[in-house]
Amino acid sequence: LSAKQRQQGVTAASAGNHAQGVALGSKELGIKALIVMPVTTPEIKVDAVRTLGAEVVLHGDNYDDALELTLELAEKEGYEFIHPFDDPDVIAGQGTIAKEIIAQAGETIDAIFVAVGGGGLLAGILTYIKELYPHIKVIGVESEESACLQAAMNAGKRVTLESIGIFADGVAVKQIGKLPFELIKDHVDEVITASIDEICAAIKDVFEDTRGVSEPAGALAIAGMKRYLVDHPGLASVVAIVSGANVNFDRLRHISERAEVGEAREAVLAVTIDETQGSFLKFCRALGKRSITEFNYRYADTSGAHIYVGLGVASKEDRLDVVENLQSKGYQV
Repeated sequence: LSAKQRQQGVTAASAGNHAQGVALGSKELGIKALIVMPVTTPEIKVDAVRTLGAEVVLHGDNYDDALELTLELAEKEGYEFIHPFDDPDVIAGQGTIAKEIIAQAGETIDAIFVAVGGGGLLAGILTYIKELYPHIKVIGVESEESACLQAAMNAGKRVTLESIGIFADGVAVKQIGKLPFELIKDHVDEVITASIDEICAAIKDVFEDTRGVSEPAGALAIAGMKRYLVDHPGLASVVAIVSGANVNFDRLRHISERAEVGEAREAVLAVTIDETQGSFLKFCRALGKRSITEFNYRYADTSGAHIYVGLGVASKEDRLDVVENLQSKGYQV
């Protein structure tokens, strides 16, 4: 930045990591920083940015909403805008992660899995790897709720998603970045998605292996890696980048419950049974010797009772067998 830009200060829109990076850089350089974050941002992220000395404005439900206000403030107040992913310097900085991976793991890696939001992280890693080690696969992983890169790849151009989910808030972006897409589209080996349940299961994996707690977007690459390896068991050496640990403590209960579903150890079903005496016993007999992990009931009307039931299962195929078995016995599942 020029002396004038430093004096005017900087601004950025971010749901987490970039916000903290800009705040820290500004603190070290003595520059004023204004960060716009979605209202839905976990409190732990907002507190971290404020602790680093930046002013925080909460606006909108997702990154795209925050970005709109950031650009308005940059023009109105004269702040220098620091983009989280559509910037060559930011992409180059993120690409140094690939250099560290090679330095630590060597050139014999089969594949690297990278979480995708706006695409800067994938673009940086992909550019470095394909320039120097083209034999290594680089695979982008998106949340099913915000798969903007996959949509762009299918369309052959950038598209804007009508709506996105914010469970994995760190990658909740409606449109892939312009520069990242130019770098990604012709060189990425594959782009895959992961479900919320698979992400929760990956968070559990990280905890059990490292005793560290990842945020949903942070564990996204691991979720994708696990899904990919089921269909490609021949890969011997793979790397998945854990890209964030900013998760509110109160979200862990929800994550823990969904992890069992993500690991295909539990099936959670909504079933309609008769609102008559003995119906639940009949339903249990239909299940056989399966264990019931959760049960909720609400009175609906005199004819049908709507129940919400969790069952222990052995695999995804076993889960489908449960549904088919119940349907064959006349239950609405």
